[in-house]
Amino acid sequence: MTAERTGTVQLTLAMVLSGTLGVFVVESTASPSNVVFFRCVFGAIALAGYAAARGYFKDHGLTPAKLVLAALGGVFIVFNWVFLFEAYESSSISLATVVYHTQPFFLVLLGAVVLRERLTGSQLGWLAAAFAGLVLVSGVRPGDAGSPAGIGLALLAALFYAASTLITKRVTGVRPHLIALVQVLVGIPLLLPFTDLAGTRGLGAGWVWLVGLGFIHTGLMYVLMYASYQKLPTAKIAVLVFTYPAVAMVADWAVYGHHIGVVQALGLPLIVAAGLKVTRGGAPRPASPAPAEKPVEELAESVEEPVEEAR
Repeated sequence: MTAERTGTVQLTLAMVLSGTLGVFVVESTASPSNVVFFRCVFGAIALAGYAAARGYFKDHGLTPAKLVLAALGGVFIVFNWVFLFEAYESSSISLATVVYHTQPFFLVLLGAVVLRERLTGSQLGWLAAAFAGLVLVSGVRPGDAGSPAGIGLALLAALFYAASTLITKRVTGVRPHLIALVQVLVGIPLLLPFTDLAGTRGLGAGWVWLVGLGFIHTGLMYVLMYASYQKLPTAKIAVLVFTYPAVAMVADWAVYGHHIGVVQALGLPLIVAAGLKVTRGGAPRPASPAPAEKPVEELAESVEEPVEEAR
């Protein structure tokens, strides 16, 4: 098997796992803040174990300044998870996932506002197309009072992700696994005041889903993604990433019976096409990625530098 084919399999598996994340969140029956807290706990164990086994703690490259930036990015990424998981409850996994994929557009807009990066006419045009797609998607359940709340929470989650990306793009020369580890470690004390530990006593089988979120969706999934980046061209990564929302929608339909309406079907291609164009056409990319449910094409170049340095 060639390196590119191996990378394709690895990234596809990672995106399939990512697409099942919403089911794990819902089936845990825990509150969003509890889910994120225990995802951070179990994810930290998984990532720390992997990093130790691979010797990543030696010559880690983390300076005090980089550690602060990584931790600050972790604050945004942790609350990004909370808002996304709240969106699952307020609407549906499918709808929240589609809206969440407006992340690249927030990244472009924040880059223009905060970093004064120039917006091109092409980017503005695709941003308008994405907004039109979002309007169509948001109208998929006009009689559902929960949908507007879910859409707002998913948009807020995407905004927090973009803020984290702008911060973590300045953390260079550090393996992404260690950046991810710092960020989930930050989430533990950050969310502890909002975590109802007493409420977890009756979770029962819910613990299996929470452990899965940590070890599968925060450990295995990111290891597979990071391993695939050095083997794949960015253009192929940009296409494979949309396995994630596709699987999420199929899982939502298969498990909960939430089907995709005609209006949503019209809006989804606009968001997908605009996301591909904006991200591949010069959207800001993080130098070290944050562990989130994000468009993976934005992670591709971020991993190349640490990989080359390791060689």
